[in-house]
Amino acid sequence: MLFEVWAPDAGSVGLWLAGRLRAMERDAARAGWWTVEAPAADGDRYGFVLDGDGDASGDGGGGAVRVLPDPRSRRQPDGPDGESAVVDHSLFEWREGWPGRGLPGAVLYELHIGTYTPEGTFDAAAERLGHLAELGITHVSLMPVCPFPGTHGWGYEGVSLWAVHEPYGGPEGLKRFVDAAHGLGLAVVLDVVHNHLGPSGNHLPAFGPYFTETHHTPWGAAVNLDAPGSDEVRAYLLGSALAWLRDYRLDGLRLDAVHALADDRALTFLEELSAATDALAAELGRPLSLIAESDRCDPRTTTPREAGGLGLHAQWNDDFHHALHTALTGESQGYYADFAAAPLAAVAKTVTRVFFHDGTYSGFRGRTHGRPVDVVSTPAHRFVGYAQTHDQIGNRALGDRLSATLSPGLLACAAALVLTGPFTPMLFMGEEWGARTPWQFFTDHTDPALAEAVRAGRRREFAAHGWATDEVPDPQDPATRNRSCLDWDEPAEEPHARLHAWYRELITLRRALPDLSDPDLAAVRTAHDERARWLAYRRGDLRVVVNLAGEPATIPLGGGRRWSGAGRVVAAWDPVAAPGPDGLLHLPPESCVVLADG
Repeated sequence: MLFEVWAPDAGSVGLWLAGRLRAMERDAARAGWWTVEAPAADGDRYGFVLDGDGDASGDGGGGAVRVLPDPRSRRQPDGPDGESAVVDHSLFEWREGWPGRGLPGAVLYELHIGTYTPEGTFDAAAERLGHLAELGITHVSLMPVCPFPGTHGWGYEGVSLWAVHEPYGGPEGLKRFVDAAHGLGLAVVLDVVHNHLGPSGNHLPAFGPYFTETHHTPWGAAVNLDAPGSDEVRAYLLGSALAWLRDYRLDGLRLDAVHALADDRALTFLEELSAATDALAAELGRPLSLIAESDRCDPRTTTPREAGGLGLHAQWNDDFHHALHTALTGESQGYYADFAAAPLAAVAKTVTRVFFHDGTYSGFRGRTHGRPVDVVSTPAHRFVGYAQTHDQIGNRALGDRLSATLSPGLLACAAALVLTGPFTPMLFMGEEWGARTPWQFFTDHTDPALAEAVRAGRRREFAAHGWATDEVPDPQDPATRNRSCLDWDEPAEEPHARLHAWYRELITLRRALPDLSDPDLAAVRTAHDERARWLAYRRGDLRVVVNLAGEPATIPLGGGRRWSGAGRVVAAWDPVAAPGPDGLLHLPPESCVVLADG
């Protein structure tokens, strides 16, 4: 077997395998690379020793040799600081053939393996995939699964970007999960983090210039995408991304916070990744998708490369979320302040123009922000719309979901706006039944100093917003993670069962009625009354109406060509009659309805 590693500054590199150290040779064809052939099989432990670090006597127990894990390790059985293990991907027997599934017409479901079930494993989560298939979900969007310290965490402090967190089930567990999902017709998207690595267990700097002081990010030195040595760093990240898609048969990647990628090269890393992903899709004969998280409000993120864009296939739309959240809750702190003056107008703008900030002034940022979307030429499925995500719940002090404060009727209105709206809809796990369990920020750092720093930093952050120290959950307390696990008894209980049935009905409608998956953003028409707290929009022959007020609303849908002719109720949260000859819809408080012409 060929072992290879990029270590451009090392004077010597050794392979530690089976209790002995083997000298590696420089690769004459690739600058900075070292290679050696050695017999090895699936599961064998190994690592690299740089510049003769430690005693290389090879006594079988490791001696004092400082063995570093492989930067391209496929498995870390003992965690980020342990030795790597060989993975032979050809040994796994896939049961399901899979033609793939693209984003048009998709309904995404964001899922965290560690809290989707109390067991927190791939296998336990796979046993619950039938729930998602029955609901009508098409794509499971997994939060990160790369190794991180300890057992439980969000996954955004991962390292070893080619490996799978062992407590979840390791590489084999992920493959079983994907295979089970495909057997139910569910595509699987994985969240990957390229903008930083976790502070604990990150051994990449010992090997080469994976990071650069040329740029600084909230996490410190930036991942090196444009400084000397960046060609190999890009190759490392590209190889990792393609390996997930190829070796694990994943259907796409969600790219975390791409706005935090510091990259001044003419050909950006994201363009390279987009081109490589499209080439792999052609090679494999199935669609592959890249979904960006970006706060730039920049349509170029998803504009095709040939038209001067980055060529990613979709991007999250936080502006829609912020407008909807503000309309539902009345909150106006932080970034919600930009939307709070007229939240229903903000919702109306986002469902017709995509971004609220499309060249407008942002008081939160203290500057003009965003760029307009060409709604005539840009299909709606390139934008992901949602009422809740892991960030928008977990980054609150108590990790409280909308269900902690909103009535079932308002939750039903949120569902209607997400699932009948123009964007690719996404749910956060448990949202579909109004889960009462919070989703809090939790960690399991094994370094006591780092654990205390995270704990103190979390409390300090929220103390600035008026929270007492003892009110903010301790991220290191196992109870914080345990509270965040879904309660699977809830979906069968009221009021959860009714809300779950509503979500299922709306998803069924989205699949059955072409108007609800129409990609034409320019065809969406809206009307709203800020004071009366109702909003309506038209999509083809359908119109969706929500009343967020605490009293009944009389909503004029007639009296003009745009809203005339509503004939029948297609779906309603509460019993409601279709508008009469006067075109007036009488909608109960905190309720919603889908109407059709004729």
